[in-house]
Amino acid sequence: MNKAVFLDRDGVINKELGRYCENVDEFEILEDVGLAIKVLKEAGFLVIIISNQGGIAKGLYTEADVNQMHDKLCQHTSKFGASIDDFYFCPHHDSISRCLCRKPNSLMIEKAMATYNIDPSQSYMIGDGKRDIEAAQKAGVKGILIESNSGILEICKQIASE
Repeated sequence: MNKAVFLDRDGVINKELGRYCENVDEFEILEDVGLAIKVLKEAGFLVIIISNQGGIAKGLYTEADVNQMHDKLCQHTSKFGASIDDFYFCPHHDSISRCLCRKPNSLMIEKAMATYNIDPSQSYMIGDGKRDIEAAQKAGVKGILIESNSGILEICKQIASE
């Protein structure tokens, strides 16, 4: 089985703006992300982004906008010789329609685990919100709560050394 690190997006990968990140021009990748992902990949982890994107349901941006942001992230990580294995995002919002995939539900993580044959006991979720950790716990993955925009390099080094 594979091991993975699931990463929340806003506040973990890119700067948390305190509002929805609506387009690629606002998508500011945090300083240590490329190197952090490289550390994880070299340690044999799959790296998968798990993100609520409720602004789609609210009509603030589109799935195409989200994909542009993710393309920017992939281009950035490639400069470090690293890559993201997959992106899972929930386009729903509770104020518009209920769903099973929006965190704190664990469906996005569970789908990724099934798709990539991931062992939850060897896997982690890094997030900056309580709902990230709740989703991790529901999926049987170790949750690591960080402060928004604080950087993940040291945590990723620690995970890689375990």
